[in-house]
Amino acid sequence: MNPPRLIVGLGNPGPEYEATRHNVGFWFVDHLADKLKVSLTPQAKFHGKAGRVGETWLLQPSTFMNRSGQSVAALANFYKIPPEEVLVIHDELDLPPGGIRLKQGGGNGGHNGLKDIQARLGTPDFWRLRLGIGHPRTLGLSQQVVDFVLHQPRKDELPDIEHALARCLLAWPKLAAGDFAGAQQQLHGKAV
Repeated sequence: MNPPRLIVGLGNPGPEYEATRHNVGFWFVDHLADKLKVSLTPQAKFHGKAGRVGETWLLQPSTFMNRSGQSVAALANFYKIPPEEVLVIHDELDLPPGGIRLKQGGGNGGHNGLKDIQARLGTPDFWRLRLGIGHPRTLGLSQQVVDFVLHQPRKDELPDIEHALARCLLAWPKLAAGDFAGAQQQLHGKAV
């Protein structure tokens, strides 16, 4: 497998969304940028904040979630990065807070960011790093899903989500080398 050349964290722009569950993709890219000592700067032609280390781009779309594909396709098309070399990090309702799943392709599970990226790239065959935020029903909440994802994680959920982000950073060397199977093994195993 080729290493990913475009790492996309999904989220919504603006300070009012910064700490919300929907922005865990942004959180990961912020942590990765710090680790790699990359500055993310506004790039109008890519509709987002981007930074580069070697052949790898980090991207946070500044479009809202449901228009994420505009940003992803702009950068991927400009640098001729095929979908199988794109890794999208996003919040996942179907995993408990702190759950992690790495996979290539598949459906969008109703996630508007993924839906738009699939439409703009013309394929679902990009990689996804799914970070669990839980679902209001499985967490015993009556909140609507839209309201749930646009709020901060509860105090008892946040440590699990932060631990998942740390585990993903530990798996970065495998991801960066294109060792997706090794990264899956590391990430899908029991959290320690």
